[in-house]
Amino acid sequence: MRITWWGHATTTIEQNGTRLLTDPVLTARIAHLRRRRGPVPAPVAGECDAVLVSHLHADHLHLTSLPLVAPDAALVVPRGAAKLIRAELGTAYSDRCIEVAPGNQVRIGALEITAVTADHDGRRLPWSAYTAPALGYRVEGSPSVWFAGDTDLYDGLAAEAGPVDVALVPVGGWGPSLGLGHLDPVKAAEAVRRVGARYAVPVHFGTFWPIGCDWLKPDLFLPPGDRFKAAMAELDAAVEVKVLMPGQSTEVVRP
Repeated sequence: MRITWWGHATTTIEQNGTRLLTDPVLTARIAHLRRRRGPVPAPVAGECDAVLVSHLHADHLHLTSLPLVAPDAALVVPRGAAKLIRAELGTAYSDRCIEVAPGNQVRIGALEITAVTADHDGRRLPWSAYTAPALGYRVEGSPSVWFAGDTDLYDGLAAEAGPVDVALVPVGGWGPSLGLGHLDPVKAAEAVRRVGARYAVPVHFGTFWPIGCDWLKPDLFLPPGDRFKAAMAELDAAVEVKVLMPGQSTEVVRP
């Protein structure tokens, strides 16, 4: 399996000729946020067989980025998201949607994908009535991978998302506060332990920051990646943590 991190929660998972793109943000800005580290993803980032969207928040379902994705790619989205996509982008996009809820399975190419629960607010905020469940995704393969989306720890995490070989786990955010429904580096390490992953790639940190707030709590921008690696080493030193730069790839072989 080859994993490329494009920044924030955007990754490419490639295995057996199938390419999955998670929560694509392929531009320099998201509303009041600007990309502060790494280049804007190259056009190759949009080449995929399917997009996995975890929830409706604009830094995960980024409507401006969907036109930059391969036009024949399926859009696997939380149940209820197609209505928002149709309203904003039209039926050419909503007709490509495969809506899922926790427990639903979809096959894309050589890979079987299961939607799993995420403990996170799934509403399209702010000023929007659209809502859908927040999800993570478990990708069956050799190795298998859990893409967490945005989530907090919850009681059924181990049984629902694990066991897996690789965890793409959020360890931070995009601003000077993290809020409910997120994992910090220590809780992210516990999440990896619960799902039994032997490899972990920290995501959802060190990419976007509010315009004009460069000086505000910079310790929440880059350090979460290294803090997660340290927390993981303390909790389970057998887990191999791969801290990537935006645009960097790593290859994982099933242990």
